[in-house]
Amino acid sequence: MKFRDTFATALRSLLTNKLRSSLTMLGIIIGVAAVIGLMSIGRGVQAQITSTFEELGANSIYVLPYTPGGAGGFGSAVTSPKLSVDDAEAIEELAEFTPITGVTPVSTDYAEVIAGSESIYTGINGTTPEFQNAVNYNLASGQFISERNVNSRDTVVVLGATTAEDLFGFDDPVGQTLKINGRRFDVIGVLEAKGGAFGGVSPDELVVVPISTFHSRLFTLRTASGEDGVGTIVVQVTNSESIDMVIYQIEDVLRERHKLDFDDDDDFTVVSQEQILETFQQILGVFTVFLGSIAGISLLVGGIGIMNIMLVSVTERTREIGLRKALGAKRRDILRQFLFEAAMISLVGSGIGIVGGFIMSRFISSLNIGGGDPIIPVVSPDIIALAIGVAILIGIASGIYPALRAARLNPIDALHYG
Repeated sequence: MKFRDTFATALRSLLTNKLRSSLTMLGIIIGVAAVIGLMSIGRGVQAQITSTFEELGANSIYVLPYTPGGAGGFGSAVTSPKLSVDDAEAIEELAEFTPITGVTPVSTDYAEVIAGSESIYTGINGTTPEFQNAVNYNLASGQFISERNVNSRDTVVVLGATTAEDLFGFDDPVGQTLKINGRRFDVIGVLEAKGGAFGGVSPDELVVVPISTFHSRLFTLRTASGEDGVGTIVVQVTNSESIDMVIYQIEDVLRERHKLDFDDDDDFTVVSQEQILETFQQILGVFTVFLGSIAGISLLVGGIGIMNIMLVSVTERTREIGLRKALGAKRRDILRQFLFEAAMISLVGSGIGIVGGFIMSRFISSLNIGGGDPIIPVVSPDIIALAIGVAILIGIASGIYPALRAARLNPIDALHYG
């Protein structure tokens, strides 16, 4: 039997039982749609986080007040901070003989911010003027905090775009006042919206005050030696080739300042932007594969459905199979026909599932989970190829046993069946 005849026979058999064929396809449709939808969302999250890090620049180093196995968190206040403003100043002194271009200490705590009748509870960041360049922010209006503000411990504040809108609506906040922990602050600037989100927190929700004001007027954050504690120190270097050297020098300076012996573990962590990004990409890669594997269970269930229906079809068409064999059809012809039917169910179901996957990914992204910017799904060709390939493979694998059973039927017994 020629390929064309086999294809036509398989197609005619499926069209004869349209409802049964459609219901059999449903498992494949749902499985392919789930794989494409969930994996594209995973890829979208990965692309969004990668974009967020790339906006910060590739030549940044982060000094964190904890060890990989210890407590604490990125940019967060800890019960007993290990880093201090003096540590940041000591690192800044390295700029005289290393390619360091900026050092930015950041202290973070949470408080209620009140402006008129509006109030929000959000993170307050105490930092220096270098923070603006370190995190690549532009001003929408007003100005950023200055060295004079830091030296004078001025009660001034710069707001992120979302925070400004939440507190002041569409009015320009510059020149207006608000209260943090009951203290009055003057708004001197508003940052441009950046969009995106990291860990469920939008970068547009910033509230920035001078680091000296943070420690003297808002929060008491001290190290064990009584110095003003910080949550993170951001160090910028001129080029990525110098990062490893600068990390080594930072570790050397901090170990000396913290009076750590040769065999003592570091009470801090120094990581580069690239290392953080690689870690997140690995985690999100595993997360994306996990989502695809969960969705792949639907494909497996769909494959079981195909096997069940094909076995029923073999039983119903036993006399037809016997007649074909009596007329000269060979085992391979019968085998190929039933495998074609299984493959066609998978192929057509995959095609419909692709459309369903696009719709599913768009729907999930429109939910805007977490309150940040919506995730833009990334439906790449390899995801589509993977979903279709697995679907067809499962379909053919599910059709092998029914096809073998049909091919092995004795033509005399088949003609007398029923």
